[in-house]
Amino acid sequence: MRAPLGIILAGGRATRMGGGDKALLPLGKGTLLAHVMERLLPQVERVALNANGDPSRFHAIGLPVIADNIEGFVGPLGGVLAGLDWAASLGAEQIVTAAADTPFLPPDLVPRLLRRAEETGAPVVLAATDDPERGPQRQPTFGLWSVELRNDLRAALLEGTRKVGAWTDRHNAALALFPTEPYNPFFNVNTPEDLARAEAMLEGKVT
Repeated sequence: MRAPLGIILAGGRATRMGGGDKALLPLGKGTLLAHVMERLLPQVERVALNANGDPSRFHAIGLPVIADNIEGFVGPLGGVLAGLDWAASLGAEQIVTAAADTPFLPPDLVPRLLRRAEETGAPVVLAATDDPERGPQRQPTFGLWSVELRNDLRAALLEGTRKVGAWTDRHNAALALFPTEPYNPFFNVNTPEDLARAEAMLEGKVT
């Protein structure tokens, strides 16, 4: 089986950042998006960016930009569907999604997701961290998704489904656990304070 395609989800509204394109905020010598790309690109066959609005603002990054194809803001599942449709047009069987605001995502994200899919036969595998008190904590924007589910997802979105868990539970999604030491690899930047923390993490000043 060919390697999955990668979809970076950047369709959020970034309200806690004051709006705009959070993915293009500076971090280190690049942007949040550049760090995500650096980690995801080696793990997949090719990558596209899911973002809405004028795609020309992302011209410099050199990735195809695919918009949601369901009207209205439908959340991450809209980006997943856009990615599945894009993958289907290229004859791919699977996609892996990653959020555009998580600059420290696991360098072994895709191998772990694929291994779990092989173990379980599940058409969807979500990344998760293991919380000693609360148990596995799903990371709903990080997952391996079968292209075969795209029409089912389209129907669910048109019927009003918005929560990732509500839809993935219908398909008995499996979980792939990831360690949180020395830091949580799914740490995401939602606020200016988070961005400052990410900068410190990048410089090795905090974990």
